[in-house]
Amino acid sequence: MKILGIGNAIVDVICKVDDQYLVDNELIKSTMKLIDETEFQKLLSTLKIEETVSGGSVANSIVGLSQLGNDVGFIGKVNADDLGHKYEEGLTKEKVRYFYNKKQEISPTGTCLILITPDAERTMVTFLGIAGKISQYDIDEKALKESEIIFLEGYLWDEGEPKSAFDKAMSIAKTKAMSLSDQFCVERHKNSFLDLVKNKLDITFANEQEIKSLINTDSFEEVVTFGKQLGKMLVITRGEKGSVVIKNGEVAECKSKTNLKILDLTGAGDLFAAGFLHGHINNLNTVQCLEKGTEMSSKIIQKIGARI
Repeated sequence: MKILGIGNAIVDVICKVDDQYLVDNELIKSTMKLIDETEFQKLLSTLKIEETVSGGSVANSIVGLSQLGNDVGFIGKVNADDLGHKYEEGLTKEKVRYFYNKKQEISPTGTCLILITPDAERTMVTFLGIAGKISQYDIDEKALKESEIIFLEGYLWDEGEPKSAFDKAMSIAKTKAMSLSDQFCVERHKNSFLDLVKNKLDITFANEQEIKSLINTDSFEEVVTFGKQLGKMLVITRGEKGSVVIKNGEVAECKSKTNLKILDLTGAGDLFAAGFLHGHINNLNTVQCLEKGTEMSSKIIQKIGARI
């Protein structure tokens, strides 16, 4: 198996809202907020559902990799409830190997409201449910050992038990890649993330805001300096400014595509990572990896949801 993803198994519930809805519900545009089940049900009752999809950040990337013809798998925790069954079906339909045996749990399958505003920005409100209870005992060691790369998400650090799953995966895996996930996530776990990026990860994915937050700077030049000193691979998406890879002191860049009809930025970073990792495991050069990531993210932002 080429890549094994480990992340929050979340059913995405996609809804369109106006900016006032975010203001009324005290939500900050383009961020992810964790809420409890009561608040989740309250919000859901006020929304019109456009679509439901088997989501979660790393799961989106893994599906993208599968669609590009790669042998991939995913570990994420769901309940044996209706949404849990749909979640597994959604992955297996995309030819992703699902390495988790679901069972009846007290907590329901995790769900994320993806609120899309007219400017195509997405604001996420997540009830983690059982997804936030993934632990070291849910990690399939055989699958880990058989994969060339593991791909993890920073969101796994948001609860206690997932960190044991994260640590176990890191201790066994050959090559370790991770997405920093979200600027608030970086703020919550800054010291831990900095240690991971400097000392444990081989490949780090971040957007410009996340990496600037990580190293406490407003200057992209300082980010480049940090990346050159790192000695690992740092992959940064910069929106309209394109994307950058810093590896072994070298910087490679790729421009973003123009004249796109942007409908929804959900999954842009996830699908960029899918395209980049596809290039990486298929021995494309760094610029070609960036180009593949850009191609995938450009496709996904021209449709609703995180599935090409």
